Amino acid sequence: MPFVGDEKESLQASLDRHRDVVLWKLDGLDDERVRRVMTPSGTTLLGLTKHLAAMEYSWFCETFGRETEPLPLDDDDPEKDLRIEADETTAGIIAFYERARAAADQVIDELDLDTTGTSWSGRTVSLRWVLIHMIEETARHAGHLDVLRELIDGATGDHVRD
Repeated sequence: MPFVGDEKESLQASLDRHRDVVLWKLDGLDDERVRRVMTPSGTTLLGLTKHLAAMEYSWFCETFGRETEPLPLDDDDPEKDLRIEADETTAGIIAFYERARAAADQVIDELDLDTTGTSWSGRTVSLRWVLIHMIEETARHAGHLDVLRELIDGATGDHVRD
């Protein structure tokens, strides 16, 4: 986080910090462990990563009229974006997250904070609001990822320590 920076730079740095944690929580784990169901609701490390990728695309790209790749979102199956299908790979989900992040970054770079778009619910929202929302969403799930990772192999923390 920059100690001195403009609003947009600071918001994006905050989002990037939490995005990096998401990927770090998967680092060094094999496919079985990133897919391991760790809660009664079926939560997995990889499922949370897939969900966050879909949210990046949805909030940043769809809200502001940008194209996305097909998203695992379905009103009739609200858990679809959290579920890892048999044909989905760890590398594929990580690549999906990285593409979503890059597409979102392009929107952030090109638009002013006061630019408005239409969310999935039909509400008018600003880029500022979307950035704050995605910081909250990503931080919340980074916390979930931290707990899951600790249960898997004892690793904790929100950044690599020296």
